[in-house]
This record gives sequence, C-alpha cells and structure tokens, in this order.
Amino acid sequence: MSLPRFHAASWDEPIVLELGRPGRRAQLLPEVEPEARAPLSELLPPGVARATPPALPELSEFEVQRHYLHLSQMTLGMMGINLFGTCTMKYNARVNELIAARPELAELHPGQPLETLQGVLKIVHDFEAILCELSGMDRFVFQAGGGADAAYTHACVTRAYHAARGELEQRTEVITTIQTHPCNAATAAAAGFDVITLPLGPDGYPTLAALEAAVSERTAALMVGNPDDMGIYNPEIKRWIELVHDAGGLAFYDNANFNGVMSRIRGRELGFDACMYMLHKTFGAPKGGGGPAVGAYGCSDALAPFLPRPLVVREESGAYGLETVADAPQSIGKVREFWGNVPVVVKAYAWTRALGAEGIRDAADLSVLANNYMDTRLAQARGVTRSNPQVTRHRLEMTRWSLAQVLEETGVDVHDISNRMVDFGVDAPWLAHEPWLVPEPITPEPGELWSKEDVDTWIDVLEHVIGEAYSDPELVKSAPHNHPLAQVDASRVDDPERWATTWRAAVRKDVVPGGVRGAGAEAAS
Repeated sequence: MSLPRFHAASWDEPIVLELGRPGRRAQLLPEVEPEARAPLSELLPPGVARATPPALPELSEFEVQRHYLHLSQMTLGMMGINLFGTCTMKYNARVNELIAARPELAELHPGQPLETLQGVLKIVHDFEAILCELSGMDRFVFQAGGGADAAYTHACVTRAYHAARGELEQRTEVITTIQTHPCNAATAAAAGFDVITLPLGPDGYPTLAALEAAVSERTAALMVGNPDDMGIYNPEIKRWIELVHDAGGLAFYDNANFNGVMSRIRGRELGFDACMYMLHKTFGAPKGGGGPAVGAYGCSDALAPFLPRPLVVREESGAYGLETVADAPQSIGKVREFWGNVPVVVKAYAWTRALGAEGIRDAADLSVLANNYMDTRLAQARGVTRSNPQVTRHRLEMTRWSLAQVLEETGVDVHDISNRMVDFGVDAPWLAHEPWLVPEPITPEPGELWSKEDVDTWIDVLEHVIGEAYSDPELVKSAPHNHPLAQVDASRVDDPERWATTWRAAVRKDVVPGGVRGAGAEAAS
C-alpha cells in the first residue's frame, strides 16, 4: 500500500482587511467629468449616503493577486479524492464555467425586454423539457435556491392545493421518514404542518404498517427520499404512494440521491405528484461554500397552477415568453427573486447535453458499480461496520458506515479520523445529517467520477488512519499535521461577544487576530 505524500502550503497570511496602506490603488481611474457629477442628495434617498468612508483595504494589484494566490495555495491542496456522500460531488467541467461566464449570459438582466433574452429563455425552456423527460413530470421551475428551498416550495404548493379544494384546515399533517433529509420535515413544519416521522423497520426502511397507521384524513402530503442516505431503496414505494393518494394526500419525491438511478426511475411513473433535483449536485454544477444553487422543482399538471412564477413558455410564434403571477391567480408567487440562479441552470443544461441519454445512464451504472466495489473493501476494514447490517443486499450509490467500534476500542472518534485523513491529500469523509442514526458515521459516495485507483487510495488512507488509531491514538487525535491550520479552536462559537462574521463586527468587538489593522478600521468601528 503506497499512500500519497502531501503537505499543504502554509502562509502566515492576514485577512485582506488587515493588509494595505492608505493611498494604494490597483487601478487609477480618471476624474468624473464636471457635467456628470451631481450632489449625493440628488442621487440617493436621505439616510442612504455614508457619513464616513467604508472600511475597505487599499492595495496595489500585485498585492491583491499575491494575497489570493497564497490563500489558494493553502486551500487547493484539498482538491483531492472526495467521496462526499449524501451530496453527490461531481467534476465541474471547465467548459460549463466558461459558458456561464460569457457576456451573452453574464451581462444579461432579467428585466431586459424579452426580445433580447430569447437565447437564455430557450435554454431554460429546453432544460425544463430534459428534466420532464427524466422525471415524467409536466412542469419545472428553477427559482428555488437549493434542495431545502425546493422542499419548502412543495410545502407551499401543498398548502395552496388543499386550500383550493377547501381542505386545508383538515389536511394538517405531513408524513416523512427518519432517514429522509431533515429539510423535508423542517420545511413542512415551517409551512405550518404537523410532521409525522416514521422510524426504520427491519428492512432498512419504514414498514407499510407504520405508514398505514400514520395516514389519515388529516394527511396533506408524503415527503420522502428514495434511495436514502444508507443506499437502501424502498421497493414498496408505489404502494406507499397509493395509500397516501387514497387518503387524499400528495406525494413528493426528494431526489437528492438521484445519481444512482438516473434514467432508471421516473418519479411520475412511481406515482409521485412532484419531485426535486439539485442541479448543483446531480447535474454537474459546483456545490459548496454557500454558493449558487438550484433546487429544480417539478410537478404534475394538477399542481402546475400553483407553481411559483414566472415560468418560461414557448408561444405560437416560436418566441419565448414568461407566464407571470398575473397570468396564474393560484400561483404561490415567488420563492426567490426573478427566475432563480440561471447560470446554474445553464451549467446543468451543458452537462446533460454533453452526456446525452446514454452518458447519463452510464454515469448511474458507474456510480452503483463503484459504490458496491467500495462496500466490498470497506467490509474488510478493521473496526468499520455497515449501517443496517441485517440488510445484506447490495446498496445503490452510497452506504453509511460506522466507526463506533474504533471509538470504543481506541478512544479515537470519527472527527479525529477525518482530521487525520486530510494529512494524506484526500478529502475527509462526510459524516451524516443530524441527528445521527448510526453512531460515529461516515457516508462515502464514489459516484461516476472516481476511478478504481482513486477509490482504493481513499480506502487505503482510511485503513491506515484506523491502524494509527490503534497503535498511536494521540497522533490521530492531534491531527491534522500537514495543513496551514491544525485543529480549529471552537471555544468562541457559543460566545456572541467573542465571534464575528464581518470585519466591522470584529473591529467593534476587538477580536481581530494579531497583525496590523487595515486602513479604515476606525471608520468600521
């Protein structure tokens, strides 16, 4: 076993607001012509103009470039093998980034005249058609800013649907499962519903008897993911939907784990009334860091009147237009500004067109194959146990594993092992959504991206670190050792007087790290 040799760059780099000196500039801009000047009172409403300059760093272009180069050197080392489960991490093709950055898209504004937006409207319209084909749904909207937003969109659509039927006061309950993503329960509760959460049965998913006991005339909707984050698919899902429909409820399909079943399962054919895809995961757009995201929400014709607006429509002339809230009196309105994160839609469109139908099917097959190869190896690793061990059949695109035995025998927990794994240039495993159903969990998901050699390397690192936990536990507990920062001091997290999320707050609370404060700090305070 040959492990990667890795050591990240380490710079004693201040934050950018601590750099620079007054008067430094990256660009010297010409003075504004006298005729173009106007008093601030004529340009801004009263109270908007600043009394003091903003606390911005003053640097030359080279200083800015060097600063961000140092930061990138300390972070790009973590662009390693990333088997990040429950959040399908794909390679984000550079060509998609270049397309989204082109001025034909980047310089558009949704408030422009529609005749100047025909190209981007066509892309949105055509990508909607692709998702309808993959899901069997009749309409999609791309406003929602992520998976949780899409789940909330469904909760609101559910509310509007039952209100239109005069049944909202009766339909007060949403049913979900303990292994469905927590956003489904949370968004249903935020929309005013009572939540019934079904526990897991002996086969790794709730029993039909549990669902039958929960369904009633109060049922508004079922919100469920399938397969779940343990890689288990519920083969009784059609019967589940029948029970909910017989009671008058709706069925929502959280397709967070769509990657392993792409082109194999169409939610509408299973009976679902609506579904959600995360374009920033399954469809090849970047994910992470709170960046742009899209929860694509699709539904049947029966729910389409309640969708957020605007929706892209193709007119008889062949031109593309927008159906607004004024055109749809039953619409729930907007869940986000304008049309949502359209550049993410463009990247996802480019990804699906690049793969084509055959490529999408191959990607799903490779994901399942890689996961089951990984499972076979992990089953042989010391101290690693499978979730729902009584379920012996193959899993789909991910499996949750437990390191509880390692903790019990060495005192080294899953966080320690994660911290140590990054010392070898691979990314730490994703653990699990809270609350943990599996003790000391890891949820690796290879997907279609990673080669056999990559999967082997990642598992080799895990096995090596587990071996260290048994032979030298303090080495693992004190990790990471090969990174700019060792363990993060979280002692300030629960003290609002000692943490700050903005420079202005850091200066005001006097919690700025050591070093010279940047120009304008006094103004910030």
